[in-house]
Amino acid sequence: MAGLTEEDVRKRAYEIWKGAGEPSGKMDTFWYEAEKQLLAERSAQGEVPPGMTDNLPV
Repeated sequence: MAGLTEEDVRKRAYEIWKGAGEPSGKMDTFWYEAEKQLLAERSAQGEVPPGMTDNLPV
């Protein structure tokens, strides 16, 4: 699995920001929401983010 790239998150954060009416400020909120959405989508597809495999059963 390819990890999330900064570009992936940037594009999604921009889409969320545009959808919210392009408000000023709180850009970190859009960034974190983008990361959350992308990780959830990849998790639903069965992809596990790097570093999240330490506690999986063998």
